[in-house]
Amino acid sequence: MSPELILVIILAVVFDFLNGVHDSSNIVATMIASRAFRPQSALALTAVANFLGPFLFGIAVATTIGDEVAQSTALNLDVIVACLIGAIVWNIFTWFLGIPSSSSHALIGGMVGAVLAGAGYGAIKLHGLEKVLIALFTSPLIGFAFGFIVTRVIYFLARNATPDINTFFKNGQFITALGMAFSHGTNDAQKTMGIITLSLMIGGYIPEFRVPFWVMAISAGAIALGTALGGWRLIRTLGGKFYKIRPVHSFSTQLTSGIVILAASAFGLPVSTSQVVSSAIIGVGSSERFGKVRWSVAQEIVMAWFITIPASALFSAGIYWLIITLK
Repeated sequence: MSPELILVIILAVVFDFLNGVHDSSNIVATMIASRAFRPQSALALTAVANFLGPFLFGIAVATTIGDEVAQSTALNLDVIVACLIGAIVWNIFTWFLGIPSSSSHALIGGMVGAVLAGAGYGAIKLHGLEKVLIALFTSPLIGFAFGFIVTRVIYFLARNATPDINTFFKNGQFITALGMAFSHGTNDAQKTMGIITLSLMIGGYIPEFRVPFWVMAISAGAIALGTALGGWRLIRTLGGKFYKIRPVHSFSTQLTSGIVILAASAFGLPVSTSQVVSSAIIGVGSSERFGKVRWSVAQEIVMAWFITIPASALFSAGIYWLIITLK
């Protein structure tokens, strides 16, 4: 392999690792806040499930990211390097501030900015980009609505239950948390697989878009390792700043998020775990009463979602310009 392709793979693995650090909070925050799991147990369970997810549920999302957004024949590896650096910089910036922004948005924004700077508008596959953007921006709304409805149904079914029902909601989180962790590994690790496989095509190492097993393994391993280390700043944001999370909230949030993300993965739709989980938490709280949710925190997160794509696109475009200038 060329040194540049090796650099791309290293950067992709770093991004994947940071994605795991960034998004571990989304999976474990509610189960920790509801005292269903100890922090280290929650992170360990999530890391294992993240690793296994892509092997169990397929790689349709990798194909969407790597083969349906940009024309591989019009790109070079400098574009991919710029894309990844832009996404990494944004992830580190938001992690440092404790903002649960979207790694998926950062990657897509980075890709669009670098491709436009390096290959022009014609290299963008508009139909594929439209598919990605629709999935990214509608999934939070679906997460909110589904969380609201699922919680109302749970309260209706448990209307005559004794306080012992909380034991069920605590123990039941082993299943719901596992499902959400599988869905995260299935959707998010595949984005890195798509980028690496696209780079292998650009470099001429594979003739068509087919994800090699070793790419699946290192992508799943990197996100699992990042998840195991945890993102404690973001865990505090999602675990307590919206409202006081009880076992029923955690159970409902995990059930909602796992179903939404797995369904999107089955159709090859890349969604943001950060967005889906955050919006599900808000939907679950709102199902009790809208005043329960601290909407000022929700507003900050929504603003971060909307600025991530343009910000990471500008970062990546600037980095591409810098790479070309220094060559």
